[in-house]
Amino acid sequence: MQNLIDTLKSGGTILYPTDTIWGIGCDATNADAINKIFEIKKREKNKSMIILVESEKRLQDLVEVPEMAWEIMDLSEKPVTIIYDNPKGLPKEILAEDGSIGIRLIKDDYLKKLIGKLNKPLVSTSANLSGDKSPMKFSDINQEIINSVDAIAEENHDKISEYSGSSVIRMWNDGRVKVLRE
Repeated sequence: MQNLIDTLKSGGTILYPTDTIWGIGCDATNADAINKIFEIKKREKNKSMIILVESEKRLQDLVEVPEMAWEIMDLSEKPVTIIYDNPKGLPKEILAEDGSIGIRLIKDDYLKKLIGKLNKPLVSTSANLSGDKSPMKFSDINQEIINSVDAIAEENHDKISEYSGSSVIRMWNDGRVKVLRE
């Protein structure tokens, strides 16, 4: 895991197992690293990526969390990504066109340790070329992606993901809520 942390801290990109599918990640506060991921995925810059946080405190440092968001996170069996308005301290490269950001507070111990040691939020986007199918296991990942990242997690290569993605819920500061993906 230390090689992943060193790579992230030096502005590199990693391939790693998330609480859903395999992802490409970087330090979510590093604009250059975020741009590298767009290049690796051959993804349009207007398609936003999400970030992962390991603690309630880190989540609250980034966004104002509505009461309903806490309830959804507590009750959800499946990993849930919530899209929030007006994040603080994140580069514009990671934000959606409307200035919002999708954040998932993870429960997975491996990810908690990784993000905790990085001590910053972690970008998470599926480890595939834009438009391709999401990788449910390491062997599904396109060789071009594997060759493009700076470091690869050694853990969970044989594990098949239980989820093909997280639930995605959009919350606005005025109290509106919309389920974008169940």
